[in-house]
Amino acid sequence: MTTSVPPEPVEPEQHALLPEMARTAVRRAKDEQAASSQKKRKEVAPAEVDPVAQVLVDVPLAHLDRPFDYLVPSAMARTAVPGVRVKVRFAGQDVDGYVVGRVPASDYPTLQPLRRVVSAEPVLHADVAELSALVAQRYAGTRSDVLRLAVPPRHATTEKEEPLPPAVSTGPAEAVVAAAREAWSSYEHGGAFVDHLARGGAVRSVWGAAPGADWPGLLAHAAATTYAAGRGVLLCVPDGRDLDRLDAALTARLGEGHHVALRADAGPAARYREFLAVSRGARRVVVGTRAAAWAPVADLGLVVVWDDGDDLHAEPRAPYPHTREVLVMRAEQHGAAAIVGGFARSVESVQLVASGWARPVSPPRAWLRDQVRVSVTGATERELERDPHARSTRVPTLARDLVRTALATGPVLVQTPRAGYAVGLACERCRTPARCTTCTGPLQIPGATAPPTCRWCGTADRAWACTTCGHHGLRAPVLGDARTAEELGRMFPSVPVRTSAGDAVVASVPDKPALVVATPGAEPYAEGPGYAGVLLLDTWLALARVDLHTGEEAVRRWLNAAALVRPGGAVVAVGDPAEPTLQALVRWDPTGYAEREAAERAAARLPPASRLATVTGEADAVELALAHLHVEGPVEVLGPVPVAPRAGVPAPEEPEVRAVVRVPATGGDGLSAALGALQRERSARKLPAVRVQLDPPSL
Repeated sequence: MTTSVPPEPVEPEQHALLPEMARTAVRRAKDEQAASSQKKRKEVAPAEVDPVAQVLVDVPLAHLDRPFDYLVPSAMARTAVPGVRVKVRFAGQDVDGYVVGRVPASDYPTLQPLRRVVSAEPVLHADVAELSALVAQRYAGTRSDVLRLAVPPRHATTEKEEPLPPAVSTGPAEAVVAAAREAWSSYEHGGAFVDHLARGGAVRSVWGAAPGADWPGLLAHAAATTYAAGRGVLLCVPDGRDLDRLDAALTARLGEGHHVALRADAGPAARYREFLAVSRGARRVVVGTRAAAWAPVADLGLVVVWDDGDDLHAEPRAPYPHTREVLVMRAEQHGAAAIVGGFARSVESVQLVASGWARPVSPPRAWLRDQVRVSVTGATERELERDPHARSTRVPTLARDLVRTALATGPVLVQTPRAGYAVGLACERCRTPARCTTCTGPLQIPGATAPPTCRWCGTADRAWACTTCGHHGLRAPVLGDARTAEELGRMFPSVPVRTSAGDAVVASVPDKPALVVATPGAEPYAEGPGYAGVLLLDTWLALARVDLHTGEEAVRRWLNAAALVRPGGAVVAVGDPAEPTLQALVRWDPTGYAEREAAERAAARLPPASRLATVTGEADAVELALAHLHVEGPVEVLGPVPVAPRAGVPAPEEPEVRAVVRVPATGGDGLSAALGALQRERSARKLPAVRVQLDPPSL
């Protein structure tokens, strides 16, 4: 229900401290101000049709997260339409807002008029406004926070430019569908999936891409089929490199001028120009990173999220929505088809299949065996018989043989878990971790000739001594990509070595013999058929994290790297062959691993078998919030426990604690509603803030 804006508050005066003359002057000024305001209200002529605008104001307070009624002056009757930006008077200040509706009357007799229409361009479409309410409800957030993610800032100059002409699909639909059916024919149920898209059906799939697959080309075929059927397409990828590949594939398949790419680094003018092209209906195929999930695509017929397990799909700003969940909501909202794809399989995507919401589309096992050969080498008894140094070396004999053989035909990818040179140091004698004497941060060696330096504050410590035994020697149990490249350069002195990590990510490498050392997520794409071989180092380190998604994330990183190998290529992982995650890699069985992981989580009452929420803040505030949290049905509160300060981030003045609230999966909606009500109550009572996050990607 909408409410009217309260009159402007006037701060109470300290009457005891003012002389009688001053109090009289203050009263006279108040009377004049009230008379002037009443006169202005009388002078405003309302619009003849639907004179009341429902405005969602941009304020961060949860208890004000609802539309407010304002009077539409007759001068703004044509421009104050739903979706436009406006300025309104709220609590004594001019604030931004969006018109979300026009109605004939209000329940309140006196309304303040709109201050002005910022722009006559409708940028908040009705379906996106509805989606923002659903997302805010699910994640116990506010619509104003969601709309900051959904609608880009206005760029006035770009808005005045000549609009782009609408793109029209070219080419016969039969040829488009035939090409897509042929491209997807290698996958089980691939042809049937394309036929459903061609008929405009709301078919949903969880797609497991085969190693070496041209996934941008396959997604472009699916998009072209939907576009030829007269419906819009929305595709989301984790990062800019994937966006570049998919953008090029869409251009090759659809031609120039039929789609837009929403890039986070494009600049305000370019990004707003592309957004307007979608908002005005000139473009109906959109590709981008997580912000593109909110694009107002007309007649949406297909949503796609690639590599949904990548943590880049998790929004780091409140209310912390995940791209996969937003697109699932949009598919339900529009009756659209959906593809949740990747080389790996997330536990959440397995849950979509188990619930019947989606169906699997996977490559046949026989085809997989022909595409890639994966082996694991480590310190087993057999390996130690063949190579006595296998227990201590990072690159055992089998791995060196792979590199040597593969270099004869093309480039070799070497994945190492960490960037840098020696990124973790410890005492050479007692193995105590080396810490900075200034801020207690971890020490690292940034280069071959550089002294030990703190990773937090950057202080160099040339005279470091162990605080436990006094020894001055250091060892590096964890080596980065730079040190790995140096070691491989000495092993293969005649082969060029390239690195890709951190701020120096390489997009692609030529089809020539070379060693390419990269960190997870920064692996370049090899031109031509792909890498001749892939070597995965330090697999134990990927499994050393203490996190709910450790095993799942490790398998995802390894599969994404191994998938870059050319058909028939070899992949070698250095680690324990008995490790279940490496066994899943050898069998190329991401679905089986994700299903077992889901079963184990269900037994432990962990997501997605349950819904979790974290409540973080000062100890007293968290305790009070939990005391006022009322959730229907079974609920379990874990903690609170102290929150360790993040590396490189200044610690808050008051130590923070975090509590975890857990309910069964069927009680997720109730938990969201209860946390939303709690935040509104605390906001109205002006209690100390607590940070609420549902479905946190990490605990």
